[in-house]
Amino acid sequence: MLNEADTFFKLLADSTRLRCLMLMQAEGELCVCELTHALNLSQPKVSRHLAHLREAGVLVARRNGTWVNYRINPELQDWALGILQTTLDGVCKTEPYVSDLKMLNTKSNRPELVCSL
Repeated sequence: MLNEADTFFKLLADSTRLRCLMLMQAEGELCVCELTHALNLSQPKVSRHLAHLREAGVLVARRNGTWVNYRINPELQDWALGILQTTLDGVCKTEPYVSDLKMLNTKSNRPELVCSL
C-alpha cells in the first residue's frame, strides 16, 4: 500500500490519472470503458494509468465478467483520502472535470446498469 507522500503526489500530477481519480471520487466504482468514454481516450492509455494507480495501492480492481471495475482503495491513509476529497471539492465546478462527468453520464450502457444482478 501507498506509504510515501511524494509518490502519491507524483501520481496526482498526471492529468489523466487525476481525471480518473476525480471521476471515481465523485461516482465510486467505474470500469475502464466508462473512463475511456468520459475522457475520450484510448483503452490502452487509460488502462496503463489505472495500472500505475493500482500498483501504488491508490486503486483496487474487481473483475465482473468481462468488465474490470476500479475504485479508490478504502484502505488508503486518511490524509490521502482527505486530499482526494478536498481536490474534488475544489475542482468539481471547473473544466475538464465538469465535462468529464457530463460525458460519463451520456454513456447509455454503463456496466452497473447492464451487468448488475
